[in-house]
Amino acid sequence: MTSPYTPAPPATGRPAPKWARKRYVLPALGLAFFIGIGAGASDSQPKDDAKPAAAKAAPSATVTETVTASPTAKPKPAPTVTKTVEVEVEVTKTVTEEPASGSGGGYSSGDDDSSGGGSVYYQNCDAARAAGAAPVHRGEPGYGSHLDRDGDGTGCDS
Repeated sequence: MTSPYTPAPPATGRPAPKWARKRYVLPALGLAFFIGIGAGASDSQPKDDAKPAAAKAAPSATVTETVTASPTAKPKPAPTVTKTVEVEVEVTKTVTEEPASGSGGGYSSGDDDSSGGGSVYYQNCDAARAAGAAPVHRGEPGYGSHLDRDGDGTGCDS
């Protein structure tokens, strides 16, 4: 038994190298291509079916029609339709319970607006605009990150 990794013994007779085979095949294909082009370019229909020259001249009737345009009425402009939409705004006020006096939890008892009491919530920018609060800046009552699309600290700015 022979090893599959050893090259096969050369065949009897010497085959032509690849470049020699290409030397005959490619020119033969080119010649066949040009013969096909030449056969396709030739006219396969007979020349006898050409149309005859012009028929004999004969008198014919000429019809002329004249149309007179009448003035037309100017079109009326379409009526303008305006629709007024009323937006119903729901403003929610959040009230935070103040600690009982004397609890001493470290809170200052006073009317300080920074404690977050009495804040306003706007559902969307339409609600803020309807309440006259737009644009809402960060730190103001009613500001929310859902109102600030670009995150620059100003809600409902456009």
